[in-house]
Amino acid sequence: MREKNDVVIRVVDLRKSYGDVKALDGISFEIYKGEIFALLGPNGAGKTTTMEILEGLRKPDSGEIYYFGEKVKVIGSEIKERMGVQLQDPAFFDQLTVKETLEIFRGLYKKGRDLNELINMMGLGEKIKSKVKNLSGGQLKRLAIAVALVNDPDIVFLDEPTTGLDPQARRAVWDIISQMRSEGKTIFLTTHYMEEAEKLADRVFIIDHGRIIAKGTVDELIGSLNMESVIVFELRENSIENSKELKSSGILKVGENRYEISTKNLEDDLSRLFDLSKSMGFDIENLTIRKPNLEDVFLKLTGRSLRD
Repeated sequence: MREKNDVVIRVVDLRKSYGDVKALDGISFEIYKGEIFALLGPNGAGKTTTMEILEGLRKPDSGEIYYFGEKVKVIGSEIKERMGVQLQDPAFFDQLTVKETLEIFRGLYKKGRDLNELINMMGLGEKIKSKVKNLSGGQLKRLAIAVALVNDPDIVFLDEPTTGLDPQARRAVWDIISQMRSEGKTIFLTTHYMEEAEKLADRVFIIDHGRIIAKGTVDELIGSLNMESVIVFELRENSIENSKELKSSGILKVGENRYEISTKNLEDDLSRLFDLSKSMGFDIENLTIRKPNLEDVFLKLTGRSLRD
C-alpha cells in the first residue's frame, strides 16, 4: 500500500490546447518515490506536452500539479533543484569535452554528485577528454543522462532516452536507468519502444488523443487482454485484406502482409485459420506463436501500433 508521502508528483485534471487541438484533455495521475513511471503513446498523443508542463517549460490551461506534497502554480527554482531533465535532442557545445560539459551544468545547481563517479557510472571514463563532436550516438545519449543527474535529483525526466540507438547501446542505457532506480531516484520515462517499458517500468500509463486510456503494471495491462497467446503470420497474397470474412474472424492486420490473431484457445484458432486458408485460397507464411505483450494492449485499445 502506497503512503501519501510517497507521492512525488500528483497531477489532477491537466488540460492544454493549441487552438482547436486538445493536447491534454483532463489527465490525472500520481508518480511514487523510487518508481519508474512510463508514459506511452503515439506521436501527438500528449506525452511531450505532459513532460514539458511538469518540467516548467510550458503552462497548462487548467488543472492542478503537486510536487512533493505541495500544490504548485509555477515550477520554480526550488523544485528544479530537485529535478533532472534529459532532452531528446540536447544541444551541447561541440568543442567542449565530456568533463567540461558536465562541469558547466554542475555549476548551475547548489548541490550535486561527484563528476568522476557520474562519468564512470555512464561508461564515459575513456571519453572524459573527448570533445562532444567526436562522441557516438550512444555516448551522446549517456552524456545527456549524465547532465540530468549532475545535481543528484530526486526525480529524473527521460524523454525517449534510447531513440536511434542500436540494440547494444539501448541495453547499456537500460542498465543505467535500472541503476538510477536502485539509488532511489524517481523516473518519468517516455518511450516509443514497448519492450523498453516492459523491461523497466513499474507502472505504465497509455495516452492517446490527450486522454489516459489505460494504466497499471505491465502484468496488469497484459492480463487485461484475457488472452494466452498471439498467432503471428504473413500472407503471400495481399488481395484478400479487404475480405469481410477475414476481418470478421478476429484477424488483425499489423503490417504489410502481416497479421495477428489473439487467442485463448490456440489449437482451435490455428485450425480455424488453416480452414480459412483453404476456403479462401490464401497462403500462410512465417507463422509464429508468442506470448502477449504491451504492444497487443495498445493495438487492442487503439487499433494501431505505438509507432504509427
